[in-house]
Amino acid sequence: MDKQAFDGIRVVELAQWVFVPVAGALLADWGAEVIHIEPLRGDPYRGLMTQGIGADNAGVNLSMALANRGKRSLALDVQNEQGRDVLLRLLDSADVFLTNLRPRALNRLGLDAETVRERYPRLVYARGHGYGVRGPDADQAGYDASAFWARGGLAHMLTPPDRDYPISQRGAMGDRNGAMALAFGIAAALLRRERSGVGGVVDVSLLATAMWTLSSDVLAALGGTTPVTAPDRAATPNPLTAVYRTKDDRHIQLVFLEGDRYWRDFCRVLERDDLADDPRFADLAARRTNAAACVAELDGEFARRTFAEWKERLAQLDAPWAPVQAVTELLDDPQVQANGYVATVESESVSYQLPNVPVQFDGVPAELQRAPEHGEHTESILEELGFGWEEIGALKDAGAIP
Repeated sequence: MDKQAFDGIRVVELAQWVFVPVAGALLADWGAEVIHIEPLRGDPYRGLMTQGIGADNAGVNLSMALANRGKRSLALDVQNEQGRDVLLRLLDSADVFLTNLRPRALNRLGLDAETVRERYPRLVYARGHGYGVRGPDADQAGYDASAFWARGGLAHMLTPPDRDYPISQRGAMGDRNGAMALAFGIAAALLRRERSGVGGVVDVSLLATAMWTLSSDVLAALGGTTPVTAPDRAATPNPLTAVYRTKDDRHIQLVFLEGDRYWRDFCRVLERDDLADDPRFADLAARRTNAAACVAELDGEFARRTFAEWKERLAQLDAPWAPVQAVTELLDDPQVQANGYVATVESESVSYQLPNVPVQFDGVPAELQRAPEHGEHTESILEELGFGWEEIGALKDAGAIP
């Protein structure tokens, strides 16, 4: 691809951990120049690997690499007056300012949206936060396990009622979903700027991301219905949209939303033409009325054959279904491989693989670049801003840079 979607766009990212940095990484995947500003001690996300949380592959912190691929790293103390002046000089040439600092910190540093946009009216000012920028908890710290998973309702909705404690979320689930929304908002704001000449403020919270993720349950609650946390399989309104266990204790997910369209052909795959003619299961209404009996019949059928046998049989049916796969199986899925959903990052000393950005342009997956070392580009970025070596030395002496 000769020209990428965000070529020529400069993003200055004053953010740490996962949510907001991943949004920057998605923009970098498609050509944006993203400068990740780190504290003098480094983004604290770099330290999680030492706690056994970050994945390690040949000395690469893969979690940090996923959130910061394709960026440049500038180590800078923005609480230092001279360090803050460096940041403002960067913003002179920036298209996007991306941050997850809380409102109180941004106000204290003079980096709140009103102050920054008054100085840079074409700038897209994008911020990710836990709970929104208004309300009593606007300044409360929020990670995805708290703002997205716990307060956002996912822990409640996905925990079976017979458990003593809510189930735990997978790592950074809310962060990476919120990052997609934030990257989308930035892209929309840049498009609007092209048409109007004026930037704007983009906000995405983890709480709002949770509500969007749980839209079906939120709609039920808005309609006065209490969402069911763990539906009874035998009471499902459509037995053809359930999960069934195979002979070898694996599972198949059926998603025959148009059940009447698929029922007779499905019965042929089952080698149970008698079920197709059974008046209890003749149509959607009948199957709903007799859901328990239909689920029992299908449970018996799926228990007769192995996971591999069912995949081979169901492949004959032009209908929506899927095997319930482990992540290790997902990596070898032919659709994952054919579409480049896992990318290899090549560097001078090591290569490693990361999940690719879900968006593709013109049928081409993004070519991912490695993540920077802490402060790797500090001096080169300062030189580009016009700082001489004496000035760079003065910044070091002042404690603005390492």
